[in-house]
Amino acid sequence: MNLSAFILAAGLGERLRPITDHIPKPLLPILGKPVIQSVLEKISGLPVYKIGINLHYKKEVIEAWLKQSSFNNSVTLFPEDPILGTGGALKNAESLLRDNIFIVHNADIFSDIDLEKLVDFHLSSGNLATLAVHNYPEFNNLVIDDNGNLSEIGTMCSLFCPPSSELLAFTGIAVYQPEFLQFLPEGNSSVIHAWVKAASSGQKIGTMNVTGCYWSDIGTPLSYARTVFSELRKNGETVYIHPSVNWCNRIGMDGYIVIERQEQPPHPPLIKEGMKGTSLIKGGIRLRNCIVLPGANFTAFSPPLDKGGLGGLSFENCILGPGFKIDLKESEMLVGDTSGDAILIGTGGSDRQYYRVRKNKGSVVLMQCREDDPDFQRQLEYTRFFRKHSIPVPDLIDVDSEKMSASFEDLGDLSLYSWLKCPRNQDDIEEMYKKIIDILVLIHTTATGHVSECPLLQQRVFDYDHLRWETRYFLERFVGGVKNIQAKNSTAIEEELHRLAVTVNSFTKAIVHRDFQSRNIMIMNGGTPRIIDYQGARIGPPAYDVASILWDPYSRLDDEIRDKLVEYYINKVIPPCPPLKKWGNNKTGTDVNIPLFSKEGLGEIFIDNFWATILPCRLQRHMQALGAYGYLSMVKGKKYFLKHIPEALRLLKEESALTKDEYPELYRLVSAF
Repeated sequence: MNLSAFILAAGLGERLRPITDHIPKPLLPILGKPVIQSVLEKISGLPVYKIGINLHYKKEVIEAWLKQSSFNNSVTLFPEDPILGTGGALKNAESLLRDNIFIVHNADIFSDIDLEKLVDFHLSSGNLATLAVHNYPEFNNLVIDDNGNLSEIGTMCSLFCPPSSELLAFTGIAVYQPEFLQFLPEGNSSVIHAWVKAASSGQKIGTMNVTGCYWSDIGTPLSYARTVFSELRKNGETVYIHPSVNWCNRIGMDGYIVIERQEQPPHPPLIKEGMKGTSLIKGGIRLRNCIVLPGANFTAFSPPLDKGGLGGLSFENCILGPGFKIDLKESEMLVGDTSGDAILIGTGGSDRQYYRVRKNKGSVVLMQCREDDPDFQRQLEYTRFFRKHSIPVPDLIDVDSEKMSASFEDLGDLSLYSWLKCPRNQDDIEEMYKKIIDILVLIHTTATGHVSECPLLQQRVFDYDHLRWETRYFLERFVGGVKNIQAKNSTAIEEELHRLAVTVNSFTKAIVHRDFQSRNIMIMNGGTPRIIDYQGARIGPPAYDVASILWDPYSRLDDEIRDKLVEYYINKVIPPCPPLKKWGNNKTGTDVNIPLFSKEGLGEIFIDNFWATILPCRLQRHMQALGAYGYLSMVKGKKYFLKHIPEALRLLKEESALTKDEYPELYRLVSAF
């Protein structure tokens, strides 16, 4: 089948002004990619051999983009002067479209509609045209009869249409037979009039209902912002920084932040040269729920603020561009993520729901658990216990046990994972991780010394059975679920995983967070880290937490920094002693027992050489992580976890290679991926 395609890209984008005074609507970026690029990529997945695009408004800008794109040689341009409308554009491109079935797609539509399914539906329908339609009350104006055919255009269907008819909206995507072109007049016209004309002459203008698919026309600043933030959440992110941006290391960020391509810093007066490179001046810029478009000039819109003595500029719930700032409402931008006055937050794997609720002049985070969630009571008890011993977890504000809900201090949205999205020098990264390790030391020492005060935690031991559950989880959810393979020599692998669990279970135990990774560490204003998602804490080997944060699949650390941070941790928890022999990753083991923790009033806890405990814990941790990614992506439908598999697998391959003499079958299994 030969298929042609046509993209409507000539519109003025008047509803998007002032954005479109600077950027034509088809080139509006969504996480670094112009929307027209997304359309072209989708169309290129079809058996299309000719693509046409009409141009009018800012045509030179779009032409320049196309010339440097990978689509340059596969697109024919049809400039219009004056603009010809949606019907006139197709008639003007008749030379391209008259020989084949063709698909038409508006350049400002961002959706996950299955174009291949639409084309197949059209081919089997006998329609002159097949319109992709959906129930979208804001735009519903097509009267569709009980056979799925267009009968008329109108918005009063509920009053005057036959009972079997329904009112739906056009998505901006349709498939046509070439004979449709005869219903289009020369010059400016609307394709809608041609639909009505063709239907009146007895032709079938059919529809395929795609209600339920994601769809946005990015036609207004609000719909554009919704689309951007929705895509961010779909990717499991709260922050996107374009690779061209190298000055964001001193920006205060919270909520959803998108900074698109920037050819230069936002405004020279805000920038100064420091010994560590370019950074913002004292106070800097603070952003919350902001989209920063190319060429943004921060200083044009807001007077200097002095909140809490920080100085600088502050922007919230807006789109920033060259010479303009568009203010929006948070509850409207995050549509779909709201429940009344509450806004859904978080992109992790938990089934618990977390909402930001405005309270007085601030906000709290409401945790809503299912009725049978055993972690609800643990979250409350662990919070009280950790706060008593200066572990920086959020303050517990209110509890409603009947509703299985509790409200906590709002720590914001900037996790360590998102903080690292911004390019930062190695010294700053190392200092941040040292602060985080200081928290870990408090958990492993001070809190551990008082664990009897929290019976719920004292009784939860990260023991052999739990360790084996993690590795079976890996075999089931990753090896079988993601890789879809049956492990050979399964008996031998089970025996090796049994021995690994015995080994890890033999290590001296302390309180461990058990999911101490970059998404569960929040960075507050001023660069202070605090921790969340600690309801899974258990009594287990401290190296499991160290492996979780320093060998984190979410955020790769430089090997040199990692080794320094392990030494930093050891020096924090071990009193002065002879130099340690290291094992794993160019380290060798020793059988000498040394004190791991020694704090005044706590006594001493001894384990084998700490380096010797890290590698087995790394093996255990990364099998658990891969099992979790498999479960969350394949079972829970959170596909964004798939992008973290390559790094977790790289780490597991490294670890299995280091232990291949001890666990040869595991090494063979992992090496095969």
